[in-house]
Amino acid sequence: MAIAPAKTDLLELYEQMLLIRVFETEAERQYKAARIGGYCHLSSGQEATCVGVIEAMHANDLLVTGYRAHGFALARGTSPEAVMAELFGKRDGCAHGRGGSMHLLDTERGYYGGWGIVGGQLPLATGLALALVRQGKQQAVVCELGDGAVNMGAWHESLNLAALWKLPIVFLVVNNKYGMGTAVDRASAEPQLHKRASAYRMHGEAVDGDELEAVIDTTARLLDRARDAREPAVLEAITYRYRGHSVADAGLAYRTREEISEHQEHDPLLRTAARLREAGASTDELRAIDERVEERVEQAVKFASESPEPDVDSLAWGMHSQGSDVQFERMRPGSPFGEQELVFDGGLGK
Repeated sequence: MAIAPAKTDLLELYEQMLLIRVFETEAERQYKAARIGGYCHLSSGQEATCVGVIEAMHANDLLVTGYRAHGFALARGTSPEAVMAELFGKRDGCAHGRGGSMHLLDTERGYYGGWGIVGGQLPLATGLALALVRQGKQQAVVCELGDGAVNMGAWHESLNLAALWKLPIVFLVVNNKYGMGTAVDRASAEPQLHKRASAYRMHGEAVDGDELEAVIDTTARLLDRARDAREPAVLEAITYRYRGHSVADAGLAYRTREEISEHQEHDPLLRTAARLREAGASTDELRAIDERVEERVEQAVKFASESPEPDVDSLAWGMHSQGSDVQFERMRPGSPFGEQELVFDGGLGK
């Protein structure tokens, strides 16, 4: 049976979910206004999964995600201002404008990205879990990935090592029905993705990713097992994305409006609001949340707009570790001719 949070806690979680929804709507608007560059993948419809998983984590647990990351960053506690500024490519962004939408980062909160390569985060998260074991720390790693990543080689390699070495990691497969524009059952011979864990003698189970309390309960149980008994697991959160794969995708070439509308009838925000009313929440309380969230997102856009651009001469910062000057002498800015500064002249680097 799912844990039933107290009304006060549920109100806070609902506010986080609503913040994600409103933030994503505004991010799409800003992208279409050409204030956000690169790719931009929205979490609209997946809020219960984002908030529920993060709520189940301990403060010192580690998080690694794929590139549909805004919702997880916000739920983990990264401020809307820092996330929006990162989307804008500004210096005050959570990755100082160096990562953008797909490469959010907040190591102070144990969030190690935001990775743009499909499946690329899996070996990194597995390595983090191995490091926790080597250091004797009783912590766990949550590695989030989309349903499309389970067909990558890194998935098999990472699960094999996690099971072999008994690593404290939960692989969270966010199954939103489509890998880009391909339905799961057209790309995966076993469309019940959690069952793949059995190939590695690893525990796997599915949860309704739109049911907040079920997500919290299931994730917390699997993370406890990971920390206490070093038992890795696969958790498949079955949800749906309301927008396209990215903001550039209308999302209608491979699914119908009727299908989207059918899933919206089970909107996680509506389900959580209904639970709140059952718990005694008033219309005024919910309206106050609406107003706070709208104002916060407006502030985030203002903050991002006013944040300065990153310094051009910082472009090569962090490329090499301290003490590696000799090995990477020819890889300094402006190399191979020995320049020590990046100079831009008429839009062309020299």
